Amino acid sequence: MSPADTMGTGDAFGVYVHWPFCAAKCPYCDFNSHVRHQPVDQKVFVQAYERELAHMRSLSGERTVNSIFFGGGTPSLMEPGTVTRILDAIASNWTIAGDAEITLEANPTSVEAERFRGYRQAGVNRVSLGVQSFSDEQLRFLGRLHDVAQAERAIALAREIFPRMSFDLIYARPGQTCEQWDSELRRALALSADHLSLYQLTIEPGTPFFDLRARGRIKVPDPDAAAELYELTIAVTEQAGLPAYEISNHAAPGSECAHNLVYWRYRDYAGIGPGAHGRLTIDGDKWATSTERKPEEWWQQSMVTGHGMNEFTRLLPMEAADEMLLMGLRLREGIDTARFAAIAGNELDEKRIAFLEGEGFLERMGKDRLRATPAGFLVLDAIVADLAA
Repeated sequence: MSPADTMGTGDAFGVYVHWPFCAAKCPYCDFNSHVRHQPVDQKVFVQAYERELAHMRSLSGERTVNSIFFGGGTPSLMEPGTVTRILDAIASNWTIAGDAEITLEANPTSVEAERFRGYRQAGVNRVSLGVQSFSDEQLRFLGRLHDVAQAERAIALAREIFPRMSFDLIYARPGQTCEQWDSELRRALALSADHLSLYQLTIEPGTPFFDLRARGRIKVPDPDAAAELYELTIAVTEQAGLPAYEISNHAAPGSECAHNLVYWRYRDYAGIGPGAHGRLTIDGDKWATSTERKPEEWWQQSMVTGHGMNEFTRLLPMEAADEMLLMGLRLREGIDTARFAAIAGNELDEKRIAFLEGEGFLERMGKDRLRATPAGFLVLDAIVADLAA
């Protein structure tokens, strides 16, 4: 294995573009998203993206971009012209592969759906819709601004316009039963194309839901009930031909999200925009980058210095290897243990592996491949902590 393969420089390279603005803040969301009551001046704001992209190019060197992902926030609040300018800036700094996956996250409100044709003309070839539920009551509970009818129209339009489409649902909501989730999931599968992202509701500190739970106003399913919902998810999606290729992501074989595989396979990516994170390999070392979270401060810093970065840290070999372990074991394909050893400078502890195998949490696939079992996915954080100890 060459050093390039070891650290990821010889493989896929992604660009993540964070658009931090939202029409409203969902009560479960702990992402770097911001509501502005006055329209954002996108023509002014995009100048900072162009400057930061040029700076990232100076760090990364020449690379071929295999995937671009517009995340947020709500990227579908961007004008198609803004997306065009950012894609043009990416193309002026790196080579974009002819078959590059270019994804944009979108909310399925009717106003944003009307922009789809403009995004397609700009070069977006995959859209990811934040549907979250097929219940109007649950959409209101989740703080979403759309209803089920709008979601279904957006899905139909996305399937018509884009070569590829995915959408998200949130389950393990308060009071949700397996029967309810089974019905909703099968409805989703009937509408889906080749990819679904299905996330368990998590209550994060600093969110309104966290405060409501602390006051006893909401109660999510206990771990056993959540595990039943997860196992149902795995069984139903596999039966429908969209097996889980990652803990929360399901796709027909060959239709996995290329950009997310960049993360999970621990390859390099440039993170652009307020609060974006990145990983770059420079002179054989892995570097972590992050940018200023507050949009206006990020813009000002980028316009003055050429970038909004507030972190540029060289990772120690074991830090990089632990990140690879944490990301890679989320995948059904697992990790290459020889690559782990090359990054870390030492091999995984065989005794720990053997113990976790004996408990039914890990399994080997040939000499140099290790993955979590279905039972292991339910306790993955504990497995990673044990292996990394």
